[in-house]
Amino acid sequence: MIVVKSALLIVCLVATACIGFVSCFQPYTSAIPPPCTSSVSSSSVRLEAAARSSDAPPLRRNPPRKICLMVEPTPFTHVSGYANRFKEMLKFMAKAGDEVDILTVDTKTPAHELPTACSGFSIKHTQGFTFPLYNQISLTFDLPEMKGAQMLEKFKPDLIHVTSPGFMLFASIFYARVLCIPLVMSYHTHLPSYGKNYLSFVPGIENFCWELLRWAHARADLTLVTSPQMQEELTRNGIPRVDVWRKGIDTDRFDPKFRSTSMREKMTRGNADDFLMVYVGRLGAEKRLKDIKPMLERMPNARLCIVGKGPQEEELHDYFKGTNTVFTGQLDGDELSSAFASADVFVMPSDSETLGFVVLESMASGVPVVGAAAGGIPDIIDDGKTGFLVPPGDIAGFVSRLESLRNAKFRTQMAKAARKETERWGWEAATSYLRNVQYEKALINFHSRAFGGFGRPRSGTMWRLLGWRMRRVIHKVAKPKAVFSSIWRKLSFGRQENSNSGKPAAA
Repeated sequence: MIVVKSALLIVCLVATACIGFVSCFQPYTSAIPPPCTSSVSSSSVRLEAAARSSDAPPLRRNPPRKICLMVEPTPFTHVSGYANRFKEMLKFMAKAGDEVDILTVDTKTPAHELPTACSGFSIKHTQGFTFPLYNQISLTFDLPEMKGAQMLEKFKPDLIHVTSPGFMLFASIFYARVLCIPLVMSYHTHLPSYGKNYLSFVPGIENFCWELLRWAHARADLTLVTSPQMQEELTRNGIPRVDVWRKGIDTDRFDPKFRSTSMREKMTRGNADDFLMVYVGRLGAEKRLKDIKPMLERMPNARLCIVGKGPQEEELHDYFKGTNTVFTGQLDGDELSSAFASADVFVMPSDSETLGFVVLESMASGVPVVGAAAGGIPDIIDDGKTGFLVPPGDIAGFVSRLESLRNAKFRTQMAKAARKETERWGWEAATSYLRNVQYEKALINFHSRAFGGFGRPRSGTMWRLLGWRMRRVIHKVAKPKAVFSSIWRKLSFGRQENSNSGKPAAA
C-alpha cells in the first residue's frame, strides 16, 4: 500500500511538473475574463492604496480565514530569526481569529518531544529525511503518508502558505493544483548563494538554481521575500508576483536592559574590559565566518564570541583555535538576550542573508552592527547612522569600521539610533499587512490566473491523460483511502461539470 501511494504521488508530481513546465512557454490566451471582475478591480485598488501607505491596516480588518501552513525546516524546535517570524505570525493570526493547520517535519527531535501546538494551532509532523549537505535540518516530500493531502481534504483551507526553497514545496504545488487552492510561497533561503557555497564543484550550479526557482515560483499566486533587495533580485531573474513580507522584532525580548557583567565575563573568558565582538546565528559556510579571523588578528585587545550551532561548527572550532574566540553553543531565552546586549559590536560577514533577523535583534539590544552590504542587510542598516555596511570580503573595510566603534561615546550614540530604528517594526503590524493585504492579493491573483495551467483551453487532453493514469494505479489498490477517492472525483469530473456549465475549469 505504501509503495503504491508513493508511486502515485511521484507520478502526479512528475506529470504536474511536465505540464507546468510546458505551460511556462505558452502565452496566456484566454479570451474569457476572470470572474467577479468588478470586485477584483475594487479590491486591487484598495490593496494598491494600502501598499502605498506606510501604516498597516487594523489586524482584524478582514474576516478570519483558514490557512494551511506547510513549513520546512521546522521553526518549532530551533532558535533563529526564521523561527521567530513564524511563531510571531501565528501568535497574531490567533489574535485575529484565523484558523491555521500546520504541517512540518523534524527527524532530529525525539517523537515524544515534538511540539503538538503553537499559539493554539495544531502541529502535525510528516516523515522526512536529514538533508545530506546540511545535517542540522530535516526536509520532506510528504511521502509516504501524504499528510498534507489528508489535512487539506479535511480542513478545506482558503489558502496554502508554504516555505521555499525545499522539497515540501513540490507536494504543495501538486496539492494546490489538484484541489484548486490559492498558493503563497515565502522565500527564506537564497538558493543560488547556498548552491555556490555547498555545490561549487557543479558547473553552472547558480544558473540551475535560478531555473528551479523560476519553475517553482511561477506556480505561486504570490511569492513573499524578506527584503526589497531580494524582491528586486528575484524579479530581475524572471520570478513573477513578488512582494515583501515586512520585518518585525520583539523589542521586549531584545533590549539593552539584558546587558550583563557575568555574561560578558563568560563571553571573554574573564577579559571583560577587552573590545568584544559577537556573532549569533547558524554556523555554516554560507555565513563566511572564516572572514572574521583575519579581522580579529588585526585588532589588538579584541575578543570574539560565536553563539549558535550548525554544520561548520567543528571546522570553525579548529579554524579559530589559538585566537581570542569563545564558542557558547546555542543559547535561548534570557541567555540569548544577554549575549546580544553584552557585546560591544555585532559582526555579520554573510552575503547570503535574505533579511538577517540577528542584525535586527542586535540593533534592538543596543549593539551596533558592522555587516556585509549584500542581501537584505542594507534594508536594515542606515550606513553610518544605525550601523556600518562593508562590501563582502573587504577585511580592511570591516576592521576600519570595527576600530571606529572602540570609541565608547560614538558607539553609544550609534547604539541608541539603532535601538530607535527597531522600535518602528512590530510583529502585529507585519502580520496585519500579511493577512489583510498580501493574502488578499494572493486570492485575487489566483482568480485572475484561474484560466491558466490545467484549466487553460486545449489542456483537456493532458488533464484526461493524467486522470487515466492515476485511475489505473488507484484501481490496483483494494481499499483506497477517502483522500484518493476525493482527488480522483475532482480529476475525473471537474472538467466535465465545468464543460456542462459552459465554464472552463480553474487551475
